[in-house]
Amino acid sequence: MKRGFYRKLAWTGIRKNKKLYTPYILTCIGMVMMYYIVSFLSLSDMLKGMPGGVTVQSLLNLGTGVIAVFSVIFLFYTNSFLIRRRKKEFGLYNILGMGKWNLARVLLWETLMIAVISLAVGLTAGIALSKLAELGMVNILAGDVTFSFSVSIQSIGSALILFAVIFGLIFINTLRQIHLSNPIELLHSENAGEKPPKANWFFALAGAVILAAAYYLAVTIEDPVTAMIWFFVAVVMVIVATYLLFIAGSVAFCRLLQKNKRYYYKTNHFVSVSSMVYRMKRNGAGLASICVLCTMVLVMVSSTVCLYSGAEDSIRSRYPRNIVMDTVIGSISDLGGEKEKAVRAAADEAASQNGAEPSNIQDYEVLMFEGYIQGDQLHSGDNNFDVAGLSNLWQIFVISVDDYNRLMGQNETLSPGEVLIHTTKMKNYEKDTISINDAQPLTVKKTVPDFVDTAIDTAQIIPTMYIFVPDLAEAAQPMLALSDEDGDPVAYLHWYYGFDLDCEEDVQIQVLNQIQTRLEGLSLSDDQSAFITSCEGAASERDSFYAMYGGLFFLGILLGIVFVFAAVLIMYYKQISEGYEDQSRFDIMQKVGMTKREIKKSINSQILTVFFLPLLMAGVHLAFAFPLISKLLALFALTNTTLLVLVTLGCFLVFALFYVLVYRITSRAYYSIVSGAKEDA
Repeated sequence: MKRGFYRKLAWTGIRKNKKLYTPYILTCIGMVMMYYIVSFLSLSDMLKGMPGGVTVQSLLNLGTGVIAVFSVIFLFYTNSFLIRRRKKEFGLYNILGMGKWNLARVLLWETLMIAVISLAVGLTAGIALSKLAELGMVNILAGDVTFSFSVSIQSIGSALILFAVIFGLIFINTLRQIHLSNPIELLHSENAGEKPPKANWFFALAGAVILAAAYYLAVTIEDPVTAMIWFFVAVVMVIVATYLLFIAGSVAFCRLLQKNKRYYYKTNHFVSVSSMVYRMKRNGAGLASICVLCTMVLVMVSSTVCLYSGAEDSIRSRYPRNIVMDTVIGSISDLGGEKEKAVRAAADEAASQNGAEPSNIQDYEVLMFEGYIQGDQLHSGDNNFDVAGLSNLWQIFVISVDDYNRLMGQNETLSPGEVLIHTTKMKNYEKDTISINDAQPLTVKKTVPDFVDTAIDTAQIIPTMYIFVPDLAEAAQPMLALSDEDGDPVAYLHWYYGFDLDCEEDVQIQVLNQIQTRLEGLSLSDDQSAFITSCEGAASERDSFYAMYGGLFFLGILLGIVFVFAAVLIMYYKQISEGYEDQSRFDIMQKVGMTKREIKKSINSQILTVFFLPLLMAGVHLAFAFPLISKLLALFALTNTTLLVLVTLGCFLVFALFYVLVYRITSRAYYSIVSGAKEDA
């Protein structure tokens, strides 16, 4: 054949099918661009040198892997729409004398052209926008901006290798489909699978049951630890149920609509419903994919935006005061003694030397240990519980009622054998008594609603139970005598001392450093008892907090954009592929008197009846997932439910507006095909 014949034939095929190939190529370009940007940021020397940059880059490395895996799945999925539409054309080439080897050469040129365009434009756009993304990340981390421009050869190389492999696998998969089909099957491929499926009530019912079980888990789990354990189980259950309901349940739904004669026997409903039921199995899978992607976008974006917006609240929860000191006390005799006075004096001197005055002082002593609860029995020092019992694991703080009254401004009194209780992380204790190990039961006089935030409670994923007792030394004595099977104590005495400073953050860091230096010089521990003080400051740790939350926020936005690309492309190809499949049907309907206005009504009916189900279902998924998400965010020290509600509603409304806009655009493409409208030259 003439030299360059296959190359020209491949280019003609792409150009003539530009309505199919243009969105696909743009998506390939977008995936390459996103992969390069995330990979570039994960290797950026600028980010690496910033406070918290290493944390951000570890998150971005995870994002690079997610985008790589998603690119393989998504590009394979969207390529199947293209191949299905082109099979008839390939079958015609085959009948006209082109063998499958010749078709393979055409497909090879098409794949090479798409790959070259996608990689060239995608990498160029990624390189051009990488600096903008880097500046955005630096701004999130509140770092110093530099305007030097760099290109990551390593990121370019990994992108070239990854997408070369993806396009190669897509080419091999296309050859497999062509090789296994004969010319007649290729010619009639667009009509394959047109037999109307029966309503599978078993799978529809199974989907409803699985979804109900997942929703039940989401709304009944009470503590964040259990939420963390069951979260991914619930996610898998929701995904499986969504596919079952959209594939089997949607067919059953259409059958019910057909039985409703008042609804079904109307022009705008008759055509759309009867058309949809013929291909609902395939449409159901696509609609389920859109629903899952929409839910992923909403959950990911709302959670990460909320985390980043509430970063200051989380920092304050983790560090209740600007300066926080935690002292491990080895002897009961040191409680409230001279050693505590020496630490206070060192802190006051460091603050005074920098012109600052400690205020809002937090000062209390506590006996701390871990234990698990069975009924009204609290067992300490025993780690022989299984994973299923992890939800019963508690962190126990025993504090004197005098410290409680002083810190909370209350006037509670306790008789011997009585206690007050407060619990955190949405976990409750509802028994009237509590026994610690084999001791006599203590009467729970009252459950108090609040106590001061503590750094250890915020940093742990397990809930904390505060037990306020009449006398701390008396309560601590038997616990300090216990040890585990390795001979280590099961309980420790701690003294917490913290305060705020009326000065700038750089001065707070200086105060912190000077306190640490002074504490090292005190040498308060001796052979008889330990007295070890650690000191932390909110100002010195703020960078690491913003690195974590900023990295999650940035990654959530990028992955949200990728998933939106996927949802939009699936919507578009569904409308286009169904438009071509319905073209002949609507052509017949127009010949028997159906007007273009009635065609539009039928299209609108189809959209309102079926295509808005993914958005509606995603909203339902999000609503039921909200309690689970709020508990998981509590593990990140974010307990501002009002903020989470507002952010989640805002994200859903913005996404719904975008969803409606995309469907209006894609429905016009569908209408232009089925109504016989001429394409622009």
